[in-house]
Amino acid sequence: MAHLDAWTGSTQEDKVKLFVAFRFKSGLIVFALVALGWTSCCWAQASQQIPASVPEQPGTEQIDPLLPGSINGTVVDPSGAVIAGARVQLTSERQSLSQDVSSGGDGHFAFANIAPGPFQLTITAEGFATQTISGVLHPGESYVIPLNPLAVATKITDVEVGVSPEEVAEEQLKVEEKQRVLGVLPNFYVSYIPNAAPLNSKQKFKLAWKAVVDPFTIVFVGGVAGVEQAQNHFQEYGQGAQGYAKRFGAGYADAVTGTFIGSAILPSLLKQDPRYFYKGTGSAGARIRYAIANSVICKGDNRHWQPNYSSILGSLAAGGISNLYYPANDRGAALTFENTAIGIAGSAVTNLLQEFVIRRLTPKVRKSNAGQP
Repeated sequence: MAHLDAWTGSTQEDKVKLFVAFRFKSGLIVFALVALGWTSCCWAQASQQIPASVPEQPGTEQIDPLLPGSINGTVVDPSGAVIAGARVQLTSERQSLSQDVSSGGDGHFAFANIAPGPFQLTITAEGFATQTISGVLHPGESYVIPLNPLAVATKITDVEVGVSPEEVAEEQLKVEEKQRVLGVLPNFYVSYIPNAAPLNSKQKFKLAWKAVVDPFTIVFVGGVAGVEQAQNHFQEYGQGAQGYAKRFGAGYADAVTGTFIGSAILPSLLKQDPRYFYKGTGSAGARIRYAIANSVICKGDNRHWQPNYSSILGSLAAGGISNLYYPANDRGAALTFENTAIGIAGSAVTNLLQEFVIRRLTPKVRKSNAGQP
């Protein structure tokens, strides 16, 4: 995706770099010693004695039947969009008082420290029919309510809109803007909510601006420029402070044009979402195919998958603009198309890392999709 260009420094340089656990089962040998009595009286007494109980074997400990568990889920409408502010009421046979919470901006709700046993959830939301869900919570279990969309109410006399899609998207965007790998590297363009609300044009430009002015982006571009100068890349720029300034300016211009054109301008015009939507479920093969495919496809604002014209055309456009400020030996249509192809391959590699590695390294990720690892 185009926003990844913000971390690669210069689109003119070709830079692409890339459990088996064994479990041991222990066995336990159990033997019994039988002693014979001296007299028939001893035999009679022994036959009347209650057999000694066998000690409990390691590994067969019983789970405490009173160990509390948790219940969580996500409230969605028939189209799959999350519903914020829905009231979720929990009643349980083992708890005298009912509990209720409201779904968050991502539609997620959760109940903690719930006594095991049968329970019932009642979900209500403005404009939707009331939904009742029953289940049984086992000791220590984290019970995930399957996605079951709320049906639209058949009779509505007065409808009050509590939260608009733009407001939902804004709340979700605030979470994404806090996502940093290892608490440092920006990870803004990834949504861990599968049915996240689409961004409007203002929000797309806001996210692009935050990406290009982020301190890490500036430091990263500066570091790349230093390496280029040390290796005398773009030698026409020369050395010294002036040469470094030219290399930094070119690299930062690449980041700005690539991010704004591919992640804000074109996505706004073509109504496409510039974010990567984390899958996290299914077989490893399915997730690999999904990650690679997302280097050339994306979600539209209508939530349907389509070719990622924004990212591809954005890379081509940014490459064309770079011909205005790169040395003559580093210009040309062929080089622009070559760098675009390299960018697509880089996006595929980054998406694979997003799917299998990066989420675990991003502390601010909200566990909104309980079905994912």
